[in-house]
Amino acid sequence: MINETLLSVLSITGAITLGAMSPGQSFILVARTAVASSRRDGMAVALGMGIGCFIFALIALLGLQSLLLALPWLYTTLKMLGGAYLIYLAFKMLRGANQPLMIEAVGGQQLGFRRAFTTGLLTQLGNPNTAIVFGSVFAALLSHKIPMVLYIVLPLIALAVDLLWYAFVAFVLSSPRPRRVYLRFKAWFDRLGGSVLALLGLKLMLNK
Repeated sequence: MINETLLSVLSITGAITLGAMSPGQSFILVARTAVASSRRDGMAVALGMGIGCFIFALIALLGLQSLLLALPWLYTTLKMLGGAYLIYLAFKMLRGANQPLMIEAVGGQQLGFRRAFTTGLLTQLGNPNTAIVFGSVFAALLSHKIPMVLYIVLPLIALAVDLLWYAFVAFVLSSPRPRRVYLRFKAWFDRLGGSVLALLGLKLMLNK
């Protein structure tokens, strides 16, 4: 049981990480804030993103347990939808690998910590894809009976993954030299992440 729970936690962590790394509005917001405003403001946006993920993960867990117990067939349905969505994210990632990322500085106006944090939080909470990802991944990788400890562990993992990834993005892209290196190899990063994401999606759909 412990090994099964640990495997589920590791698999979910991997899926959340790849989902966070998928190019989207959150990445663009953090990148542009770090470039056009400051590294500190970029970190504040990253913190807001992380808190938003914590909230979504907790809501997904609280609602998922009751649904799966009441409707067993929903487990299989959500599992298929979750795998399909991960494949969709992979397709987006691979399709956009060769597209340049437009994050050049457009100003220099400081947002301030509170405004940057609020922007990140509201952007995350206003993105329905985040809720879909958590609901799908949890349904696909958790058993019907969710251990109580995961109600604490998984939201904290969601917070940590988003915060660390977007803090890394803010740190790297706020410095000219690392930014040039990242943009130079962006296509390879996207291809690698997209391939892993597609394989994970297929695995979720095919596993019984």
